[in-house]
Amino acid sequence: MILHELISYDVLRVIWWALLGLLLIGFAMTDGFDMGVGALLPFVGKTDVERRVVINTVGPVWEGNQVWFILGGGAIFAAWPPLYAVSFSGFYLAMFTVLAALILRPVAFKYRSKREDPRWRSSWDWCLFIGGAVPALIFGVAVGNVLQGVPFELTADLFSRYEGAFYAKFAGLLNPFALLTGLVSLAMLVTHGAAWLSFKAEGVVAERSRRFGTVSGLLMIAGYVLAGIWLATGIEGYALVGEVVANGPSNPLYSEVVRSDSWLSTYSERPWAAVAPLLGLLGMTMTVLGLRAGREGSTLLWSKLGILGTISSVGLTMFPFLLPSSLDPRSSLTVWDSSSSHQTLFVMLVSTAIFMPIILAYTAWVYRVLWGKVTEADVTDSHSAY
Repeated sequence: MILHELISYDVLRVIWWALLGLLLIGFAMTDGFDMGVGALLPFVGKTDVERRVVINTVGPVWEGNQVWFILGGGAIFAAWPPLYAVSFSGFYLAMFTVLAALILRPVAFKYRSKREDPRWRSSWDWCLFIGGAVPALIFGVAVGNVLQGVPFELTADLFSRYEGAFYAKFAGLLNPFALLTGLVSLAMLVTHGAAWLSFKAEGVVAERSRRFGTVSGLLMIAGYVLAGIWLATGIEGYALVGEVVANGPSNPLYSEVVRSDSWLSTYSERPWAAVAPLLGLLGMTMTVLGLRAGREGSTLLWSKLGILGTISSVGLTMFPFLLPSSLDPRSSLTVWDSSSSHQTLFVMLVSTAIFMPIILAYTAWVYRVLWGKVTEADVTDSHSAY
Protein backbone atom coordinates (compact mmCIF):
# COMPACT_ATOMS: atom_id res chain seq x y z
CA MET A 1 0.00 0.00 0.00
CA ILE A 2 1.26 3.49 -0.83
CA LEU A 3 1.87 5.35 2.42
CA HIS A 4 -0.44 8.29 1.72
CA GLU A 5 -3.35 5.91 1.20
CA LEU A 6 -3.35 5.23 4.94
CA ILE A 7 -5.67 8.24 5.20
CA SER A 8 -8.36 8.59 2.56
CA TYR A 9 -8.51 11.66 0.33
CA ASP A 10 -11.82 12.91 1.71
CA VAL A 11 -10.59 12.65 5.30
CA LEU A 12 -7.40 14.54 4.43
CA ARG A 13 -9.47 17.29 2.86
CA VAL A 14 -11.51 17.70 6.03
CA ILE A 15 -8.37 17.62 8.17
CA TRP A 16 -6.81 20.42 6.13
CA TRP A 17 -10.03 22.42 6.21
CA ALA A 18 -9.91 22.15 10.01
CA LEU A 19 -6.19 22.96 10.14
CA LEU A 20 -6.72 26.05 8.00
CA GLY A 21 -9.41 27.18 10.43
CA LEU A 22 -7.10 26.55 13.40
CA LEU A 23 -4.33 28.59 11.79
CA LEU A 24 -6.69 31.50 11.21
CA ILE A 25 -7.97 31.24 14.78
CA GLY A 26 -4.40 31.07 16.07
CA PHE A 27 -3.58 34.21 14.11
CA ALA A 28 -6.59 36.04 15.55
CA MET A 29 -5.81 34.92 19.10
CA THR A 30 -2.15 36.00 18.98
CA ASP A 31 -1.54 38.71 16.39
CA GLY A 32 -5.14 39.74 17.00
CA PHE A 33 -4.30 41.28 20.37
CA ASP A 34 -1.30 43.00 18.73
CA MET A 35 -3.68 44.64 16.26
CA GLY A 36 -6.15 45.46 19.02
CA VAL A 37 -3.41 47.08 21.11
CA GLY A 38 -2.28 49.11 18.10
CA ALA A 39 -5.84 50.31 17.49
CA LEU A 40 -6.15 51.32 21.15
CA LEU A 41 -2.73 52.99 21.44
CA PRO A 42 -3.70 56.64 20.77
CA PHE A 43 -6.63 56.41 23.18
CA VAL A 44 -5.35 54.50 26.21
CA GLY A 45 -1.92 56.18 26.33
CA LYS A 46 -2.05 59.93 26.94
CA THR A 47 1.61 60.57 27.72
CA ASP A 48 4.73 59.33 25.99
CA VAL A 49 5.58 57.00 28.87
CA GLU A 50 2.05 55.54 28.90
CA ARG A 51 2.24 54.90 25.17
CA ARG A 52 5.62 53.26 25.58
CA VAL A 53 4.08 50.96 28.18
CA VAL A 54 1.33 50.03 25.71
CA ILE A 55 3.83 49.40 22.91
CA ASN A 56 6.12 47.28 25.10
CA THR A 57 3.30 44.94 26.13
CA VAL A 58 3.41 43.58 22.57
CA GLY A 59 6.90 44.66 21.50
CA PRO A 60 8.66 41.37 22.36
CA VAL A 61 6.01 39.07 20.82
CA TRP A 62 4.38 40.72 17.80
CA GLU A 63 6.92 39.37 15.31
CA GLY A 64 6.47 35.80 16.52
CA ASN A 65 2.70 36.18 16.47
CA GLN A 66 2.82 36.98 12.75
CA VAL A 67 4.05 33.42 12.14
CA TRP A 68 0.40 32.36 12.24
CA PHE A 69 -0.43 34.77 9.42
CA ILE A 70 2.41 33.34 7.31
CA LEU A 71 1.40 29.77 8.12
CA GLY A 72 -2.21 30.52 7.17
CA GLY A 73 -1.21 32.00 3.81
CA GLY A 74 1.17 29.11 3.19
CA ALA A 75 -1.50 26.55 4.04
CA ILE A 76 -3.93 28.14 1.58
CA PHE A 77 -1.25 28.17 -1.12
CA ALA A 78 -0.17 24.56 -0.60
CA ALA A 79 -3.40 22.81 0.44
CA TRP A 80 -5.98 24.84 -1.50
CA PRO A 81 -4.29 26.26 -4.66
CA PRO A 82 -7.54 27.26 -6.44
CA LEU A 83 -8.68 29.09 -3.31
CA TYR A 84 -5.35 30.93 -3.12
CA ALA A 85 -5.43 31.89 -6.80
CA VAL A 86 -9.06 33.01 -6.94
CA SER A 87 -9.22 34.83 -3.61
CA PHE A 88 -5.91 36.66 -3.92
CA SER A 89 -6.85 37.75 -7.43
CA GLY A 90 -10.26 39.07 -6.42
CA PHE A 91 -9.10 40.66 -3.18
CA TYR A 92 -5.81 41.94 -4.59
CA LEU A 93 -6.24 45.61 -3.70
CA ALA A 94 -7.67 44.73 -0.29
CA MET A 95 -4.73 42.40 0.40
CA PHE A 96 -2.29 45.07 -0.75
CA THR A 97 -3.91 47.52 1.67
CA VAL A 98 -3.57 44.99 4.51
CA LEU A 99 0.09 44.36 3.72
CA ALA A 100 0.82 48.09 3.46
CA ALA A 101 -0.76 48.61 6.88
CA LEU A 102 1.16 45.67 8.36
CA ILE A 103 4.42 47.02 6.92
CA LEU A 104 3.87 50.27 8.84
CA ARG A 105 3.95 48.35 12.11
CA PRO A 106 7.59 47.16 12.19
CA VAL A 107 8.78 50.51 10.83
CA ALA A 108 6.88 52.32 13.58
CA PHE A 109 8.24 50.01 16.28
CA LYS A 110 11.82 50.58 15.15
CA TYR A 111 11.74 54.30 14.43
CA ARG A 112 9.30 55.73 16.98
CA SER A 113 11.84 56.28 19.74
CA LYS A 114 14.71 57.37 17.52
CA ARG A 115 13.85 61.02 18.19
CA GLU A 116 12.51 62.86 21.22
CA ASP A 117 10.25 65.10 19.11
CA PRO A 118 6.61 64.64 20.31
CA ARG A 119 5.25 65.18 16.79
CA TRP A 120 7.60 62.52 15.44
CA ARG A 121 6.49 60.00 18.03
CA SER A 122 2.81 60.87 17.66
CA SER A 123 3.02 60.29 13.90
CA TRP A 124 4.44 56.81 14.43
CA ASP A 125 1.81 56.09 17.07
CA TRP A 126 -0.87 56.76 14.47
CA CYS A 127 1.00 54.46 12.07
CA LEU A 128 0.71 51.74 14.73
CA PHE A 129 -3.00 52.55 14.96
CA ILE A 130 -3.35 52.08 11.18
CA GLY A 131 -1.30 48.87 11.32
CA GLY A 132 -3.75 47.48 13.87
CA ALA A 133 -7.14 48.83 12.89
CA VAL A 134 -6.99 48.55 9.08
CA PRO A 135 -6.15 44.81 8.83
CA ALA A 136 -8.70 43.98 11.54
CA LEU A 137 -11.38 45.83 9.58
CA ILE A 138 -10.47 44.47 6.14
CA PHE A 139 -10.25 40.85 7.29
CA GLY A 140 -13.83 41.15 8.52
CA VAL A 141 -14.94 42.84 5.29
CA ALA A 142 -13.47 39.89 3.37
CA VAL A 143 -15.48 37.44 5.48
CA GLY A 144 -18.66 39.38 4.80
CA ASN A 145 -18.06 39.22 1.06
CA VAL A 146 -17.31 35.51 1.16
CA LEU A 147 -20.62 34.87 2.95
CA GLN A 148 -22.46 36.80 0.22
CA GLY A 149 -20.55 35.17 -2.63
CA VAL A 150 -17.72 36.65 -4.67
CA PRO A 151 -18.40 37.76 -8.28
CA PHE A 152 -16.13 35.38 -10.17
CA GLU A 153 -16.56 32.48 -12.56
CA LEU A 154 -14.29 29.72 -13.80
CA THR A 155 -13.70 29.08 -17.47
CA ALA A 156 -13.55 25.57 -18.91
CA ASP A 157 -9.76 25.76 -18.41
CA LEU A 158 -10.29 26.71 -14.73
CA PHE A 159 -9.09 30.28 -15.17
CA SER A 160 -10.94 32.69 -12.89
CA ARG A 161 -12.67 35.75 -14.31
CA TYR A 162 -14.01 38.56 -12.17
CA GLU A 163 -16.92 40.82 -13.06
CA GLY A 164 -16.42 44.58 -13.29
CA ALA A 165 -13.52 46.97 -13.52
CA PHE A 166 -10.65 46.80 -11.04
CA TYR A 167 -11.65 49.75 -8.83
CA ALA A 168 -15.33 48.92 -9.17
CA LYS A 169 -14.60 45.47 -7.76
CA PHE A 170 -12.86 46.99 -4.75
CA ALA A 171 -15.73 49.43 -4.18
CA GLY A 172 -18.16 46.52 -4.44
CA LEU A 173 -16.42 44.82 -1.53
CA LEU A 174 -17.42 47.73 0.71
CA ASN A 175 -21.11 46.84 0.78
CA PRO A 176 -23.27 47.30 3.90
CA PHE A 177 -23.18 43.70 5.15
CA ALA A 178 -19.41 43.41 4.60
CA LEU A 179 -18.83 46.71 6.42
CA LEU A 180 -20.89 45.34 9.32
CA THR A 181 -18.77 42.18 9.51
CA GLY A 182 -15.67 44.36 9.23
CA LEU A 183 -16.78 46.40 12.23
CA VAL A 184 -17.54 43.18 14.14
CA SER A 185 -14.01 41.97 13.40
CA LEU A 186 -12.49 45.29 14.46
CA ALA A 187 -14.53 45.43 17.67
CA MET A 188 -13.63 41.82 18.49
CA LEU A 189 -9.89 42.41 18.15
CA VAL A 190 -10.03 45.75 19.97
CA THR A 191 -11.72 43.92 22.85
CA HIS A 192 -9.04 41.25 22.69
CA GLY A 193 -6.36 43.94 22.76
CA ALA A 194 -8.05 45.54 25.77
CA ALA A 195 -8.06 42.19 27.57
CA TRP A 196 -4.33 41.84 26.81
CA LEU A 197 -3.55 45.34 28.13
CA SER A 198 -5.60 44.66 31.25
CA PHE A 199 -3.44 41.57 31.73
CA LYS A 200 -0.04 43.09 30.90
CA ALA A 201 -0.29 46.76 31.94
CA GLU A 202 -1.26 48.41 35.19
CA GLY A 203 -2.59 51.66 36.56
CA VAL A 204 -4.31 54.17 34.32
CA VAL A 205 -3.39 52.36 31.09
CA ALA A 206 -5.11 49.18 32.26
CA GLU A 207 -8.11 51.15 33.53
CA ARG A 208 -8.62 52.99 30.24
CA SER A 209 -8.22 49.71 28.35
CA ARG A 210 -10.99 48.14 30.40
CA ARG A 211 -13.33 51.03 29.64
CA PHE A 212 -12.67 50.95 25.90
CA GLY A 213 -12.77 47.15 25.85
CA THR A 214 -16.15 47.09 27.57
CA VAL A 215 -17.63 49.39 24.91
CA SER A 216 -16.03 47.52 21.98
CA GLY A 217 -17.12 44.19 23.44
CA LEU A 218 -20.73 45.31 23.64
CA LEU A 219 -20.52 46.62 20.08
CA MET A 220 -19.06 43.31 18.93
CA ILE A 221 -21.88 41.32 20.54
CA ALA A 222 -24.55 43.60 19.07
CA GLY A 223 -22.95 43.55 15.61
CA TYR A 224 -22.50 39.77 15.69
CA VAL A 225 -26.18 39.22 16.54
CA LEU A 226 -27.26 41.72 13.88
CA ALA A 227 -25.06 40.00 11.28
CA GLY A 228 -26.63 36.66 12.19
CA ILE A 229 -30.14 38.07 11.77
CA TRP A 230 -29.14 39.67 8.46
CA LEU A 231 -27.63 36.39 7.31
CA ALA A 232 -30.82 34.53 8.20
CA THR A 233 -33.26 36.93 6.58
CA GLY A 234 -31.50 38.83 3.81
CA ILE A 235 -28.69 36.77 2.32
CA GLU A 236 -29.00 33.60 0.29
CA GLY A 237 -26.77 30.66 1.02
CA TYR A 238 -25.34 27.93 -1.20
CA ALA A 239 -25.94 24.19 -1.39
CA LEU A 240 -24.54 21.22 -3.27
CA VAL A 241 -27.12 19.18 -5.18
CA GLY A 242 -26.90 15.65 -6.46
CA GLU A 243 -24.27 13.13 -5.45
CA VAL A 244 -21.26 14.63 -3.70
CA VAL A 245 -17.97 12.95 -4.59
CA ALA A 246 -15.84 13.72 -1.55
CA ASN A 247 -12.71 12.04 -2.90
CA GLY A 248 -13.06 13.13 -6.52
CA PRO A 249 -10.82 15.35 -8.67
CA SER A 250 -10.12 18.97 -7.78
CA ASN A 251 -12.34 20.49 -10.41
CA PRO A 252 -15.15 22.72 -9.09
CA LEU A 253 -17.01 22.51 -12.40
CA TYR A 254 -17.79 18.85 -11.69
CA SER A 255 -20.09 19.86 -8.83
CA GLU A 256 -23.63 21.17 -9.03
CA VAL A 257 -24.25 24.17 -6.77
CA VAL A 258 -27.41 26.22 -6.32
CA ARG A 259 -28.40 29.19 -4.17
CA SER A 260 -30.35 28.16 -1.08
CA ASP A 261 -32.72 29.99 1.24
CA SER A 262 -30.17 30.74 3.97
CA TRP A 263 -26.74 29.79 5.21
CA LEU A 264 -28.30 29.14 8.60
CA SER A 265 -30.12 26.07 7.26
CA THR A 266 -26.90 24.27 8.17
CA TYR A 267 -28.01 24.35 11.81
CA SER A 268 -31.04 22.23 11.01
CA GLU A 269 -28.81 19.74 9.18
CA ARG A 270 -26.00 19.81 11.79
CA PRO A 271 -27.49 21.09 15.08
CA TRP A 272 -24.20 20.56 16.91
CA ALA A 273 -22.67 23.38 14.82
CA ALA A 274 -24.73 25.87 16.88
CA VAL A 275 -22.13 25.38 19.63
CA ALA A 276 -19.76 27.73 17.75
CA PRO A 277 -21.87 30.94 17.76
CA LEU A 278 -22.95 30.19 21.32
CA LEU A 279 -19.30 29.99 22.38
CA GLY A 280 -18.62 33.22 20.52
CA LEU A 281 -21.38 35.05 22.37
CA LEU A 282 -20.51 33.44 25.71
CA GLY A 283 -16.83 34.25 25.37
CA MET A 284 -17.37 37.89 24.47
CA THR A 285 -20.05 38.37 27.14
CA MET A 286 -17.73 36.99 29.82
CA THR A 287 -14.92 39.17 28.46
CA VAL A 288 -17.05 42.28 28.91
CA LEU A 289 -18.03 41.22 32.43
CA GLY A 290 -14.39 40.43 33.24
CA LEU A 291 -13.21 43.82 32.01
CA ARG A 292 -15.87 45.59 34.08
CA ALA A 293 -14.89 43.58 37.15
CA GLY A 294 -11.15 44.12 36.67
CA ARG A 295 -10.33 40.43 36.26
CA GLU A 296 -7.22 39.79 34.16
CA GLY A 297 -6.13 36.22 33.29
CA SER A 298 -9.61 34.75 33.02
CA THR A 299 -10.77 37.72 30.92
CA LEU A 300 -8.01 37.10 28.37
CA LEU A 301 -8.97 33.42 28.19
CA TRP A 302 -12.64 34.28 27.71
CA SER A 303 -11.65 36.65 24.91
CA LYS A 304 -9.78 33.83 23.19
CA LEU A 305 -12.83 31.60 23.55
CA GLY A 306 -14.99 34.32 21.97
CA ILE A 307 -12.62 34.50 19.00
CA LEU A 308 -12.63 30.70 18.68
CA GLY A 309 -16.42 30.56 18.61
CA THR A 310 -16.87 33.54 16.30
CA ILE A 311 -14.45 32.38 13.61
CA SER A 312 -15.54 28.76 13.92
CA SER A 313 -19.15 29.78 13.39
CA VAL A 314 -18.29 31.12 9.92
CA GLY A 315 -16.43 27.98 8.86
CA LEU A 316 -19.05 25.58 10.22
CA THR A 317 -21.91 27.59 8.74
CA MET A 318 -20.36 27.56 5.27
CA PHE A 319 -19.02 23.98 5.24
CA PRO A 320 -18.21 22.52 2.74
CA PHE A 321 -17.92 25.83 0.86
CA LEU A 322 -14.65 27.77 0.90
CA LEU A 323 -15.35 30.52 -1.64
CA PRO A 324 -18.84 30.64 -3.19
CA SER A 325 -19.41 32.43 -6.48
CA SER A 326 -22.26 34.91 -6.83
CA LEU A 327 -21.70 35.15 -10.57
CA ASP A 328 -21.81 31.42 -11.30
CA PRO A 329 -22.68 29.19 -8.32
CA ARG A 330 -21.28 26.18 -10.19
CA SER A 331 -17.82 27.79 -10.01
CA SER A 332 -17.94 27.88 -6.21
CA LEU A 333 -14.94 26.33 -4.46
CA THR A 334 -15.64 23.65 -1.86
CA VAL A 335 -13.64 21.38 0.40
CA TRP A 336 -14.32 18.47 -1.97
CA ASP A 337 -13.13 19.98 -5.24
CA SER A 338 -10.40 22.59 -4.71
CA SER A 339 -7.61 20.91 -2.78
CA SER A 340 -4.14 19.73 -3.68
CA SER A 341 -3.53 16.08 -4.52
CA HIS A 342 -3.93 13.23 -2.07
CA GLN A 343 -0.17 12.75 -1.75
CA THR A 344 0.51 16.48 -1.28
CA LEU A 345 -1.99 16.76 1.55
CA PHE A 346 -0.51 13.68 3.25
CA VAL A 347 3.09 14.91 3.03
CA MET A 348 1.99 18.30 4.38
CA LEU A 349 0.16 16.62 7.24
CA VAL A 350 3.25 14.63 8.24
CA SER A 351 5.35 17.81 8.14
CA THR A 352 2.77 19.64 10.22
CA ALA A 353 2.69 16.83 12.79
CA ILE A 354 6.47 17.20 13.18
CA PHE A 355 6.92 20.97 13.18
CA MET A 356 3.70 22.30 14.71
CA PRO A 357 4.46 20.93 18.21
CA ILE A 358 7.91 22.56 18.00
CA ILE A 359 6.33 25.92 17.10
CA LEU A 360 3.79 25.62 19.90
CA ALA A 361 6.44 24.61 22.44
CA TYR A 362 8.70 27.49 21.46
CA THR A 363 5.80 29.95 21.59
CA ALA A 364 4.81 28.74 25.04
CA TRP A 365 8.42 29.09 26.23
CA VAL A 366 8.65 32.66 24.91
CA TYR A 367 5.46 33.71 26.67
CA ARG A 368 6.67 32.09 29.89
CA VAL A 369 9.99 33.97 29.74
CA LEU A 370 8.16 37.26 29.07
CA TRP A 371 5.55 36.66 31.77
CA GLY A 372 4.59 39.58 33.98
CA LYS A 373 3.37 43.14 33.71
CA VAL A 374 5.05 46.02 31.91
CA THR A 375 5.50 49.01 34.20
CA GLU A 376 6.54 52.60 33.61
CA ALA A 377 9.82 51.84 35.37
CA ASP A 378 10.48 49.02 32.88
CA VAL A 379 10.32 51.34 29.88
CA THR A 380 12.12 54.31 31.43
CA ASP A 381 15.00 52.37 33.00
CA SER A 382 15.68 49.92 30.16
CA HIS A 383 17.73 50.88 27.11
CA SER A 384 16.27 47.94 25.14
CA ALA A 385 12.62 48.96 25.54
CA TYR A 386 10.74 50.55 22.63
